Amino acid sequence: MGVAVISARKSVTLTRLYGATALACLFAYALPAAPAFAQDVQSLKPDIPAGSQMLMEADTLVYDNDANTVTAVGGVQIDYGGNRLVAQRVAYDRKSSRLVASGNVQVVNSDGTKMYSEEIDVTDDFADGFINALRVETVDKTYFAAESGERKSGTLTTFNNGVYTACAPCEEKPDKAPIWRIKAQKIIWNGKTKVVRFEKSKFEFFGFPIAYLPAFEIADPTVKRKSGFLIPSISQKSELGFGLSIPYYFALSPTYDLTITGTGYTKQGFLGQAEWNQRFNNGQYSLKIAGIRQNDPDALRDNGRYTVDSGPNGDPNKFRGMVGTNGHFDINPRWAFGWDILAQTDKNFARTYSIDGYNQYVRRNEIYLTGLSGRNYFDLRAMKFDIQEDYLDTSSSARDAKEAWALPSLDYSYTPDEPVFGGELNFDVNARSIYRSELDARLATPFVRGIDGNSTRLTAEAEWKRNFVTDGGLVVTPLLAFQMDGTSVNQTSASAAAIEAMAANPNIGVEADVRSAYYRAMATAGLELRWPVLFSFSSGSHILEPMAQVFARPDEPYADTLGIPNEDAQSFVFDATTLFERDKFSGYDRIEGGTRANVGMRYSGSFNNGWTTNALFGQSYQLAGRNSFDSPDLVNVGAYSGLETTDSDFVGLVGFATPFGLSSSVSARLDEQTAEVRRAELKAGYNTSALSLTAQYAFIQAQPLYGFANDRREVTLGASVRFHENWRTFGSGTYDFESGVVTRDAVGFAYDDECFTYAMTMSQKRDPLKVQEDERTFGFNISFRTLGDFGSTTSQFGQQ
Repeated sequence: MGVAVISARKSVTLTRLYGATALACLFAYALPAAPAFAQDVQSLKPDIPAGSQMLMEADTLVYDNDANTVTAVGGVQIDYGGNRLVAQRVAYDRKSSRLVASGNVQVVNSDGTKMYSEEIDVTDDFADGFINALRVETVDKTYFAAESGERKSGTLTTFNNGVYTACAPCEEKPDKAPIWRIKAQKIIWNGKTKVVRFEKSKFEFFGFPIAYLPAFEIADPTVKRKSGFLIPSISQKSELGFGLSIPYYFALSPTYDLTITGTGYTKQGFLGQAEWNQRFNNGQYSLKIAGIRQNDPDALRDNGRYTVDSGPNGDPNKFRGMVGTNGHFDINPRWAFGWDILAQTDKNFARTYSIDGYNQYVRRNEIYLTGLSGRNYFDLRAMKFDIQEDYLDTSSSARDAKEAWALPSLDYSYTPDEPVFGGELNFDVNARSIYRSELDARLATPFVRGIDGNSTRLTAEAEWKRNFVTDGGLVVTPLLAFQMDGTSVNQTSASAAAIEAMAANPNIGVEADVRSAYYRAMATAGLELRWPVLFSFSSGSHILEPMAQVFARPDEPYADTLGIPNEDAQSFVFDATTLFERDKFSGYDRIEGGTRANVGMRYSGSFNNGWTTNALFGQSYQLAGRNSFDSPDLVNVGAYSGLETTDSDFVGLVGFATPFGLSSSVSARLDEQTAEVRRAELKAGYNTSALSLTAQYAFIQAQPLYGFANDRREVTLGASVRFHENWRTFGSGTYDFESGVVTRDAVGFAYDDECFTYAMTMSQKRDPLKVQEDERTFGFNISFRTLGDFGSTTSQFGQQ
């Protein structure tokens, strides 16, 4: 008698059990179906450490030496290298080299993938086998099922009546059809050619078939990338017509690929695009080209006005195109090099045709080298700013030709690790060379935003400061700083004449000082006092922090003349966030001079009920010397700033946030004598899982020297309402009070869940001056998780 029966339930270490190899294959057999739609099968194969033992539990273990079989019966559980098999019966036949698991078979792999079946029959070399009533759940929540599966010759696996979806089954109604699924009569996976073929397949949406394909093929999941068509997209613009884009992807190598996209527009014809991507161990780069021969350039005129897109009268813009490239490489852990460059036949092609990655209205072309180590920083780059506008260069509204080149721009900051005289020492170097081919001036305003020619500046600055804390909690911070710079200017006679004309304007009141070189130095001694005081109550805690600063320094050089170009200090805004800055100018081309004091009070509060509050209020005083903000430069940056008087405007902000989603903040600048509002911004928001509301109001008083003769006021409102677990509607609008025009508005609705999203929007953009035509955009986007998106492309979806 060659049968041995072990009936007591126990754990057995299967280091000697026949069929261990076959059981390992059994774990692998669970895997082919699941990733066939979603992911790389290699990452799903069982990760079994070398030397792992196979452990088994069963009610009965039968060794039949005569039949040469080993059978486990009753509550079988096998663990091997983090993988687990559960079944009612597992048998291994040494003669036929087959292993059969049956009865509510469940396989859980070490990565979490689960497979369910009624029976699995497989050879120990995994070359041939059969599986019945298969269901698979992957870690990323994708689901696959088939009535049966067969494997032949070790390479060909066929699943009969297969179903795939990324939608979780309904817990209350498991038999209910998911939102979407793909059904196929046969799914044939060829492991040799690395192709999965679907035969007689259909796509179902909410249980209804909406598409039928007799046959189609996709890449084997072991292939991360494979050549083939990508999901199409559609677009619509009134001047272009409807567009259909069909991309084809060439997987040329594991490290580089090519995508060719053809787009047909009903009005303008065929647009061709090609994008090359290549990856290296330390970085990547891409190259994109695009071009079109426009069928109807006149359709691109704006309310009868000839544009860059249409071409001037009598010279239609037929052939248009671009070449763009970007890249980034890590030289080592500290240094990086990269670029982002666009060249096109005209200044608005990429934006008109929404070329992905190159369609920004204001675009910066650059080549850069950066370094970062601790608190030390180096940045060297060459830049060219492009304005993708539709104005012809002959138009007074055109801006692109007046934009500058920065060849180059350098920033370097160094802070020693060790304290210097007990404090922190910091060195900063900034250099820039600006070239502009066309004068940017408006003498009626007046300002000279940029000279025609070249200007080069080198600035070096050192700052030392140290904190002392007294026994009473007063924080005393002395500060010393020294800055030197030199500027070289090579400008045209037209630029010099514009500066002379601006100086002659009675609203300016200074003389012109046009020269080829300027040298400046500024020494600063400062003292800052802060006294944070904590008040604790049963309801919460509050911190009041009175703060005062004094900076003593000589007058700003050349403050009484016009001549030094101001390229990088044009965006100055005085508010609560800049009150305590040592130099309140936004760049190095201007230097704050004279003796100034900044005084204010900070507050922050935290309540036990979850409320938080913050506030800041203060004022700045010119104590001695020339007030730099009352000294005009070529762009009048100090005018209307609130700092041009001896006593500055009051600045402040107040904000709060609640635990139930409501928050608000107010920032304002008030006249120092009348408390009249000069500038203000109000923000408010309310956010819950069902409702989101936003509101923003902005006010800026008239600034005639900047070209704004009237006050500017606008309000922006936005809302999003989730009226169902998966449905929401949203909208926003901006209203300009001075023109009485809703300059922008958008409305839409969306559906989203774990496997499907749909959104539809309609937006409009209106010119407050009512010169340009209104822009209307309609877009939609459908996304099936793991399959892809369809609809308006991202750049066209809600583009401003």
